[in-house]
Amino acid sequence: MRIVLFLLLVCHALIHLLGTAKAFGWGNISQLTQPISQPQGFFWTFAAALFLVSAALFFLRKESWALVAIAAVLVSQTVIMLVWKDAWFGTIANALILIAAVLSLFASNFEHNYRHDVRDLLQATNFRTDTLTEAHIAHLPPPVQQYLRYVGVVGRPVVVNFRAQMRGRMRSRETDWFSFRAQQYSFIDSPARYFFMKAKISGLPITGYHKYEGISASMVIRLLSAITVQHTDSPELFKAETVTFLNDLCLFAPAGLIDSRLEWGAWDNHSATVSLRNGGTNVSATLHFNGAGELENFVSDDRYDVSENKTVRFSTPVSGYRDFNGYRLPSFGEAIWHYAEGAFTYGEFHIQKISYNVPKLIN
Repeated sequence: MRIVLFLLLVCHALIHLLGTAKAFGWGNISQLTQPISQPQGFFWTFAAALFLVSAALFFLRKESWALVAIAAVLVSQTVIMLVWKDAWFGTIANALILIAAVLSLFASNFEHNYRHDVRDLLQATNFRTDTLTEAHIAHLPPPVQQYLRYVGVVGRPVVVNFRAQMRGRMRSRETDWFSFRAQQYSFIDSPARYFFMKAKISGLPITGYHKYEGISASMVIRLLSAITVQHTDSPELFKAETVTFLNDLCLFAPAGLIDSRLEWGAWDNHSATVSLRNGGTNVSATLHFNGAGELENFVSDDRYDVSENKTVRFSTPVSGYRDFNGYRLPSFGEAIWHYAEGAFTYGEFHIQKISYNVPKLIN
């Protein structure tokens, strides 16, 4: 679709140069039978230039392309109206470009909310410079210590935040799989998670923003980035997102497992239980490790399934450990609901990039 829109902008720009040529007598422009004055010709040229600038900005993925495109459509439609009999068909292209530009503005505004939230907390974050040592992990259960050594956190900076990029696919019990790409920022000292997703369902663009901050959580899903199809900010969602925050801590930022707000319970050679309290909400999970020290699964009975309106056992088996900026972390994971009738995998995640102690928003 990006290629189609880019070509439409360029071709529509070049067609406007026919009006320029007609106005200044450059050749025999038989496509335009009505006279075009030289002052009008300047506006045909101006419209062409605006469309070309918009195309260039669109190619460079600059959000400003939409505003330039709307200006181009306004100029274009004005000159088209003056020679309507010959150029009425240009209105079709203008309408398509206008729709795309308006939808782009809606998308930019929705994503701006996510970026604004991330920037605000980045500015308030205290970026520590101390190093994580063996003393930091001495109080942890032995399998957790082994995991942290395997991951490679000892001797590295204490983690205060991280940024992850991923792709994958998701579904519900009522819908088929759909692909998505997502970016998230998570903060440890002041628990927060900002997760922004872009997907297509039945060919239609869908965007979603999960926000977990302080003692509140919200989830907004929009069709075409303009029509809200789901908005949830219930206490049950906050508990669910607290489990997700703990899950991310274990998988993406294991250096954060030294946090004093975590309480460790029963453990053996290959498992340990952990709980996290935030805002009066307490959640727990059992971590399962293999003999190499890798975390293989995270299982919690505290995650609320919003679509089912009930708490359901939740697990995230992971695999494919590889290097991410010097840490050995899983590159693939699944999200599974364990219903009474059987396990249902609703998400598959391929981790592409993880960065730590990120001081500013990265586009």
